[in-house]
Amino acid sequence: MIEITAKLIRGPVYFSGEVIECLVTFSNPPNPIHQISQSHSDIFESLAWASAQVHCQCSANNKIVFSEKLNTTARLAAINANTTFAPWQQDSGHVVLNTKPKILFCDLRLSPGESKTYIYKETIPSDAPPSYRGHAVKYSYKITIGTQRVNMAIKLLRVPFRVLSLSELPEVAACNDSVDLSPNNPFMETQHRETPLDVALQTLQNLTTRRSPNFYNITNGRGRVVRFCLFKNSYKLGEDIVGTFDFSNATVSCAQVSVALQSEEHVSEEYRRGKVSTPTFASYNKHHEMCMGLKYSHLVLPIPLHVTPDFTTDLMMLKWRLHFEFVTTSKLVEMPNDNTTNWQGPLTLDVETMIWDLPVHIHPTTMPPNTTQQTKYSIVI
Repeated sequence: MIEITAKLIRGPVYFSGEVIECLVTFSNPPNPIHQISQSHSDIFESLAWASAQVHCQCSANNKIVFSEKLNTTARLAAINANTTFAPWQQDSGHVVLNTKPKILFCDLRLSPGESKTYIYKETIPSDAPPSYRGHAVKYSYKITIGTQRVNMAIKLLRVPFRVLSLSELPEVAACNDSVDLSPNNPFMETQHRETPLDVALQTLQNLTTRRSPNFYNITNGRGRVVRFCLFKNSYKLGEDIVGTFDFSNATVSCAQVSVALQSEEHVSEEYRRGKVSTPTFASYNKHHEMCMGLKYSHLVLPIPLHVTPDFTTDLMMLKWRLHFEFVTTSKLVEMPNDNTTNWQGPLTLDVETMIWDLPVHIHPTTMPPNTTQQTKYSIVI
């Protein structure tokens, strides 16, 4: 009996273009005291080989997406596989990314109580799609470790992880093609050259820290409802979306306002079932406030760390927006002022709801949200 244990060194979240490292340990537990080996060969446990591979699997909702077109691609990939170790063929959906398998060892023999650890390293492609779990489409990543005893079936151990894509940043592609034209002096200390990942993270930092307040005068058929200010349009995961409401110059009374952070999942026309192109919306954090009589108010809407930032693939596109709902009155409600001695609010209000959407951009965080506790995955063969 051999126990195989795998653990990601730096946690379960990685950027596209980053190197992922996984510790894989093969252990032969010590024999019980009462067990006596019949021969010298009974002492050792052996494995013929072990390999590891990263692959991204895409599964789709058959009611929304033409899965037949995707499955055709999957079958062609399976036919052209150059190795019998193709673990992605056993998963549902189709493979969109698989790295070349790397051999960890050949002909491993372990005595009782002995263990050996190997480090599997692989670079996640810079154009890899992000991990995503939506209503119509799902992208999931795994490291699969495969091993086999002689004349036995292949056993697989899967280690899931999350990928945050940096390929959507506007300036990354241009920076990756830059050439170092500085003079080469052999007597000077070699300076650290920025990697494409460093450039992408710096671009991300510059993009999300730049503040440019935008003001929006929100009106309906009766007049001005509110003036809304959003301090910037691009955010990172884990940030707060902060805005202000100015009702001081309103000509229409607003009784309450609610704001929801929503994702928009658009399936490409080529793969979409039916002619209707209605996107799928999902709401996350929500801000709700009674604002009757207020002159000023503010909005603080946290962006969850577990959501997926903006991205686009051949199959789908994910966008984000702020969804506003204003409950306004048909007549302007007179509110008390400094000279008012006695005031009573209206018993009933004739109201109507107005909807307004404001697109925003959500990008990955500059620090992957890895937890301190590392999950171990294991099988026994």
